[in-house]
Amino acid sequence: MTVTCGIDWSERHHDVALVDEGGKLVAKRRISDDAHGWRVLVELLAEHGDRPDNLIPVAIETGRGLLVSCLRATGRKVYAINPLAVARYRERHTVARAKSDHADAMTLANILRVDADHHRPLPQDSELVQAIAVLARAQRDAVWSRQQLANQLRSLLREYFPAALHAFHVKNIGLISREARAVLQAAPTPTAAAKLTARRLHALLRASGRQRNIATWANRLQALFGEEHLHQLPLVEEALGRQAQALLLQLDAACRAADDLADATNEAFHQHPDAAVITSFPGLADLTGARVLAELGDDRSRFADARALKAYAGAAPITRASGKSLAVHHRKVKNQRLAAAGYVWVFAALRAPGPREHYDRRRAEGDRHSSALRNTFNRMLGCLFHCLQKSKTYDELTAFPPRPSMRLNQAS
Repeated sequence: MTVTCGIDWSERHHDVALVDEGGKLVAKRRISDDAHGWRVLVELLAEHGDRPDNLIPVAIETGRGLLVSCLRATGRKVYAINPLAVARYRERHTVARAKSDHADAMTLANILRVDADHHRPLPQDSELVQAIAVLARAQRDAVWSRQQLANQLRSLLREYFPAALHAFHVKNIGLISREARAVLQAAPTPTAAAKLTARRLHALLRASGRQRNIATWANRLQALFGEEHLHQLPLVEEALGRQAQALLLQLDAACRAADDLADATNEAFHQHPDAAVITSFPGLADLTGARVLAELGDDRSRFADARALKAYAGAAPITRASGKSLAVHHRKVKNQRLAAAGYVWVFAALRAPGPREHYDRRRAEGDRHSSALRNTFNRMLGCLFHCLQKSKTYDELTAFPPRPSMRLNQAS
């Protein structure tokens, strides 16, 4: 590469710097964050040798946004450089701690000029997998928001209405269930709940969508709410009930958002050709599989080998050796979304005999639960990488072949 480009972005404008192979500044410009600014950037790159067969690479401190999307659409290599790495690179040349937007743009361009081989360009993912990534991440955020609101509601009910917590503390039924939200919206205080008749409870449960054991549930709730309970002062209890209703409105919206995004994510996921390979693995259903695909992408050249993928997901350990000290730790710098999806994946995969045997063996060798899960995740990621590269579905005997001791026991 003879010319490299660095862009220091902001919400309103971006500073652009182009340097040649000797590190000399050949052009600089401040562009606006709109279509006019994009045209100026394209013309500036074209003036300095940007051609379809020789596109100038670009370094920027983010991997998201309209500017990055437009740059990736041109087919050029776009490098998302960590801001911490940019700060460390800046200190290689000066210790004065001077900083400016133009200087940061030049630093980014020089990082590509000198160390492009040590950084990974953004993957060339298909449009479909980029859409899946948007939906899967939004759905995961909606689930986190839903749980946060449920925790706030639980904490509030504990202050004045603990009977509601006991009433809906049932397997597969909680505060985020439609039944709990319908009943609590109609009777947000223990005084109001005690006045609910079995007929009214029956109507609320049916309106929430419940179809089985409605009479049993209505009688149980009426009995629980009719028992003697401690109460806050009347006006305080009414105020707390209003607060609970406000939280329930937010919780209803979060639940609907999570459900709608889950449906959209599943629909998009099933359109991708990798869906059949991913869902063939134990523990990977539609939603979890979509989250995994969203973080892996479908650019087969993104990871050089399975080890690179394992390091990206945080499944591979990291070694710190200095002098006589040697320590092995789990990775903290990783793709947090992929690591979270991997924990759910492997925990569900323990029902399959292969992953379960591997997990039990690691536990027998002294690993803690989290370490054994992470090691199993590491093994499953290697299998997934191979299957995606070869377009093959999961085979348990290939992924977890019987150990020699097990073969001897089976033969005997």
